[in-house]
Amino acid sequence: MFGCKCFYWNRRNQMAYWEPESFSLPAPLPQWPRGQGFASGKINLGELEVAKISKFKFIWSSNLEDKKKGVSFFKPVGIPDGFYCLGHYCQSNDQPLRGFVLVAREMHTESEADDFSTCASSPALKKPLDCTLVWSSTDGSEESLEGCGFFWLPLPPEGYKSMGYLVTNTAKKPKLDKVRCVRADLTDKCENYRVLLNSSTRFSEFPFHVWSTRPAHRGMLGRGVSVGTFSCNSFWTPGQELPITCLKNLDPALHAMPNCDQIHALINHYGPTVFFHPDEIYLPSSVSWFFENGALLFKKGDLVGEPIDVDGSNLPSGGRNDGEFWIDLPSGDRKSSVKLGNLRSAKLYAHVKPALGGTFTDIAMWIFCPFNGPATLKVGIMNFALSKIGQHVGDWEHITLRICNFTGELWSIYFSQHSVGVWVNAYDLEYIQGNKAIVYSSKSGHASFPHPGIYLQGSAKLGIGIRNDAAGSNLYVDSSTHYELVAGEYLGDGVVVEPGWLQFMRKWGPTIVYDSRTELNKIINILPVMLRYSVESIFDKLPLELYGEEGPTGPKEKNNWVGDERG
Repeated sequence: MFGCKCFYWNRRNQMAYWEPESFSLPAPLPQWPRGQGFASGKINLGELEVAKISKFKFIWSSNLEDKKKGVSFFKPVGIPDGFYCLGHYCQSNDQPLRGFVLVAREMHTESEADDFSTCASSPALKKPLDCTLVWSSTDGSEESLEGCGFFWLPLPPEGYKSMGYLVTNTAKKPKLDKVRCVRADLTDKCENYRVLLNSSTRFSEFPFHVWSTRPAHRGMLGRGVSVGTFSCNSFWTPGQELPITCLKNLDPALHAMPNCDQIHALINHYGPTVFFHPDEIYLPSSVSWFFENGALLFKKGDLVGEPIDVDGSNLPSGGRNDGEFWIDLPSGDRKSSVKLGNLRSAKLYAHVKPALGGTFTDIAMWIFCPFNGPATLKVGIMNFALSKIGQHVGDWEHITLRICNFTGELWSIYFSQHSVGVWVNAYDLEYIQGNKAIVYSSKSGHASFPHPGIYLQGSAKLGIGIRNDAAGSNLYVDSSTHYELVAGEYLGDGVVVEPGWLQFMRKWGPTIVYDSRTELNKIINILPVMLRYSVESIFDKLPLELYGEEGPTGPKEKNNWVGDERG
C-alpha cells in the first residue's frame, strides 16, 4: 500500500458543511406486481443480507470552490439495526447526490442462510483489526490538521477482506465498532472504473487518485456485487489488484430479480420513446414485417435466395457466424421499398438479464432497421454526403435500462453507438412522460444518444469525423407499448419462448467489398493542405465497418448478450 506517510495538499478550509442537491425520478414509482425479493429494500446474497443506503453525512471535500473539479466524501447514515458499514462513499461535486453504499448483516439461522454456507465455522463478518492511514491532505504541520481529509484502510483479520475506505476530517482514527470486513469466500474481485479525482497535475510529487469501483466479473453470469465504495491510492497501474473487494451473490435463485409480471410492469413504466431524425429515410420495422415483405436467406454457393418464414422458423439456428448463410433484401421492385422500413410495425425486442450479481436488472431493448444508410463526413464547416461508406443491409441497435433491484428505480440507460456506447445516469436523461426517457436515434446510422445534437465519430476538437445527427420529430417508437419480450434466461426454461430468428447466428446482410478509399481520397484532395494529414489520420482510426458493406450479426451473437455493456 502506501504506508502511513501523509501527502501534501495546498489546503483551504474544506470542513464547511455542504450537501449536494438530491435527485428523484420525475414521477413516483408504482406498486409493482407481487414477487419474491424484487424491490423489497433488502437482498439476500446467501450468508449475507444487504441493504442499499442512499442517505449520507458529509465528511470532507477536495474542492468546494470549483465544483466541476472537486469531489466530496460521505458516510452512510440511517443504517438499519443489525447492519454494518462496509465503507464510505465519494462522488463528484457537479452531480446530484444519488449514489449508494451497501450495508450488510449476517444471516444467522439455517433457514435464513438457505444452506448457502461454505465455511459455517467462521462468521461472515468480522470487525477490522485496525486501520491504517493511506493519505492525508495535511501539509505536515500540526497547525494545519483542522479541515483536512484523512483516508483510512481497514485492516481485515486473516481470511477476510476489506470492502472500502473510511474518511475522517481529523487525524484521529475512525471508530471501527460499526465497520465490518467480509469473509474472503463471500467476496469477489473489484476493479477501478471511473476517475473521480486526479491530483497528479497539481501535485506531481505525491499524486493521489480516487476511482469509483465495479466488480471485475460482470454480465449475465457474473456474481460480483458492487458495494458502492471508492478506491484510492497514489501509485496504481492497470491490472494491479486492489486492497478492497466487492461482494459475491451466492444465492443461485437470484431472488431479487423481477418475475415475468414485474418485467412487463417495468417496461410499461420505464420504456423509452425512440425518436428518429426528421430527415431519416431508413426507418425501423418489425422482424416479421421484414420477412413477410420478401427478405431472403442465402446459402454460400447458391445464387438464388430462399424466402424466410414470418417467424424465421426456416432459418438455420445455433452454430456460429461461419459465413455459410446470410440474409438479404428482396430482389426486384420490392428491394427499394423494404430498405425504407415500416415504422407502424416497428417494436423493440427485450432481453432481460441479471446485472451486478443480481442486485440490478438489465433490460436490453433491441431495434431492427432493414437498412443502414451511408454516412456523412464533416470537416470543419464542410459536410460531404458519402455515396456508399457506412451503408449495409440489416441494422441491429440497442439501449439497455439498468434497474435497481432494491427499489425498482431506473438507475441508468446504456446508449449503444456503433461499436461503442455510454452509460447515462437517470439524472442526465430527458423524459417525455413520467419516468419514460427519450432516446434519439441518429440519422442513417441509428446510433442512440440521450440528447439532440451533432455527435462526431472522430475528433470533436478538430471538427472532423463522421456525423451522427440526432433530433426529435414525429417519427418515433414508444417502447413502453411497442415491445416484445424475447429472452429472459434466468426465469427458467419455457417461461419466455424465444423466437426462431433469435437463434440465427449469421449475418443479417451480405458482405460487399468496395474501394471506399478512392471516395475518401477524392475528399482529401479537395481539402486545404493543412487539413489533409489530420483527416487522413482520423480516417485510419475509424471502425473497419465503415469501409465495406457488411451486415451485422443478430442480438444473440453480440458479446453484450451475455457480457456487460462496453462503457
